[in-house]
Amino acid sequence: MSETAERVALPCPSCSPSMETVHEVLTATGAQYTVKCTECDHTHKTRIEEERTVDTDVVVSQDGESFSASAEVPAEETLAVGEEFVLDTPEALMTVRITSLELDQQKRRQQATAEDVQTIWTREVDNVPVNVTANPRDGSNDETRSIKVYVPGDFEFIVGDTESFGDDEFTIKNIAVREDAVSHDFKKRDHEGDTVLAKDVKRVYAWDEKTTAWSAW
Repeated sequence: MSETAERVALPCPSCSPSMETVHEVLTATGAQYTVKCTECDHTHKTRIEEERTVDTDVVVSQDGESFSASAEVPAEETLAVGEEFVLDTPEALMTVRITSLELDQQKRRQQATAEDVQTIWTREVDNVPVNVTANPRDGSNDETRSIKVYVPGDFEFIVGDTESFGDDEFTIKNIAVREDAVSHDFKKRDHEGDTVLAKDVKRVYAWDEKTTAWSAW
């Protein structure tokens, strides 16, 4: 048996009619295949319908900028906002999340069959920027700072925790959650211990520990 022969999983009418076994493909003409069971060496003919795919445009948002790519998707697969998939681009493999589905005549849908979709709008979720609004504990709004931190998409922000990024230090009060974060059934986390992955964060609201330390001095 050739080590490089194509192999497929199929029921064998001789030794395993109800369960799939590994078969070696001997010949193929269209959807008609001649295969040999690797368990019992039985040779038989079968039809294997190849899955139809569509080449779909993909727009990727990446820290305020965007670029275009494409993806080969099973034509009958249902796509939905919030789903993630691995996109192979000339630059790199990256994980992206669907933020919108554009159909004919620029119609937008939350869910659609792949063959009806013209453009899949996405954002990268491997590494993400997170916006933080940091307020001084004394309530002086004129000292409020906006901070942007860059973290892996699976980094956890936890209400009540104090985080340090370079010269910035803040304690998380509450977290606004993105609309495409399907893993959350509400859009704000404000209880001690509430956890949100960075890729699901719209904005972190926090006490500015750096400002507090300066004021104490």
